[in-house]
Amino acid sequence: MTTATRRWAIDAALAALVTGVQLAVALAPLRWNGHAESQPGSFGIILLIIAGAALVARRRFPGAVLGVVLAATLGAKALGAQYVWLALIVAFCTAVLRGRRWPAIASLVVGYAASVWDARAEFALLLAAGLVTLLSVAELSRALNARAAADRRGREEAIRRRATEERLAIARDLHDVVAHSISVINVQANTALHLMDRQPSRAREALTSIREVSGQTLGELSAVLGALRDTSAPLAPAPGVARLDELAARARSAGFEVSVSAEGGVRDLAAGVDAAAYRIVQEALTNAVRHSGGHVAKVRLRYGPDDLVIEVTDDGRGGVTGGVVPPVANSGLAGMGERAGALGGTLTAGPRPEGGFRVLARLPT
Repeated sequence: MTTATRRWAIDAALAALVTGVQLAVALAPLRWNGHAESQPGSFGIILLIIAGAALVARRRFPGAVLGVVLAATLGAKALGAQYVWLALIVAFCTAVLRGRRWPAIASLVVGYAASVWDARAEFALLLAAGLVTLLSVAELSRALNARAAADRRGREEAIRRRATEERLAIARDLHDVVAHSISVINVQANTALHLMDRQPSRAREALTSIREVSGQTLGELSAVLGALRDTSAPLAPAPGVARLDELAARARSAGFEVSVSAEGGVRDLAAGVDAAAYRIVQEALTNAVRHSGGHVAKVRLRYGPDDLVIEVTDDGRGGVTGGVVPPVANSGLAGMGERAGALGGTLTAGPRPEGGFRVLARLPT
């Protein structure tokens, strides 16, 4: 059963219940004091049925339903029906809850005026107090419903935001893993093709490096895809600065001379900072191998009291070709900046005055 069908069934059941109660009360043969009660007659009964049946549409047309129920109720009362305000109370509360405040207040004024037209002062005061109480309860219910709806929307928005952040994080991981590894594999494949006939031993070394790099890449891809499948535990440990030597070895196999050094009080890092540092160095070396045209890269880690500074430099052409940053490199720089920004850190990248390119990141620890 759909939500709309379920709501319609609830409203129809409520309309039938209210109609039955009002008819039973209006047609009761005796008053509470034992005297015969006046009855509304056939037309009055029809008006009571109309008032109850109109509640079927109370959610979709709360203002119109309130007007119909008010007119039918007052008509039935004028024809002799007694104690028949139940349908009007339901229509009134629905109008308030659906935001039709002014039509609801107007119905209170009209109903009150019609009820106390020839009544005693005590009854008028008592009825006024009851109507004010009814309005207050309806307004309180509306405020509570509005707050609950706002909280529900906030939770749904938070869930969507977390899902988006997780997708972006996985996309960055895929980009970093694939871009770095494919860069190394591409360089080694070109080397193997050029040296296959002249220097078979070096071609064999290049092919061996391709096999090792591709195997490591498959392992990292399995870990990322495992997160996509929502597994209970990662298939491999998250990479961190302890594995920078592996990155350096891959870059060296592509013909780059890479050095890794650390300064300050070397210590264990939080998982998020550790992984971000690894990915930033990985992307910086990938860009150096693919775009710089140089042969030397230096990775420096400086551990401060409350931060980690990462500096990756190379001796290439400043990361530009004809003055334009290559699109892939530009995408990689954006990913590095997102990683640093997500941790409250900063990242700058650009050509060095003395030549080459530098990536400088600061990650709070």
